Amino acid sequence: SYKNKGGIVMNNESNREILEIRVEDIIPNRFQPRLTFDMEALNELANSIKEHGIIQPLVVRRLQDKYEIIAGERRYKAATLIGLSKVPCIVMNLNDNESAEVAVIENIQRKEMTPLEEAKSFKKILDKGYLAKRMGKSQSSIANKLRLLNLDEMVQDAILNNKISERHARSILKVENKEDQRKILSEIIEKRLTVRQTDDLIKERYGGGSLMFNNDNMNNANNNYEPPKMSVP
Repeated sequence: SYKNKGGIVMNNESNREILEIRVEDIIPNRFQPRLTFDMEALNELANSIKEHGIIQPLVVRRLQDKYEIIAGERRYKAATLIGLSKVPCIVMNLNDNESAEVAVIENIQRKEMTPLEEAKSFKKILDKGYLAKRMGKSQSSIANKLRLLNLDEMVQDAILNNKISERHARSILKVENKEDQRKILSEIIEKRLTVRQTDDLIKERYGGGSLMFNNDNMNNANNNYEPPKMSVP
């Protein structure tokens, strides 16, 4: 057996079992870090599952007379779309804190969350007293994500719905006034500005603003936004 970076046993025989569980007996995760699910992507996943089945089982835990999803809610939703009566599940024995942590880690590792979903998930976990190192992230990396929560709600919504990239959001954070943040957001979307063009606009209009982020930390990323890739079922 082995433990994940948080110390949770992931494949101990006494800690999990694999079952075919009725879909009606499965409930969503109360701690689900993902806030949005793209319907087009769900339909594509549903078609794939219909053709090939569910390759990777859901991860669940017993909760009274039901099974609560820890990881695999997209697969669950896709299975319901095509009317599957049962789905393969790995049943684990986890408490609320462990369930929330595994849900966040699984989504981060699969890169399925938007930056804002990551930020909100990190906040929930840290509010429970968990340390950054337990999530395999540096303290500075998590701090940078959490700063996204300081953005205007309209900007946060744009991140959540993949209308702008995280690097665009970091640029907008240089502007403290929320109304000005919304104006910059509108121009990014309407004019399809790159990150560099956004930085130049902010520097020209606001003198650079108060730097809350250092975009140099993101040098390995592309200045132009690319939508996230789909994961396999």
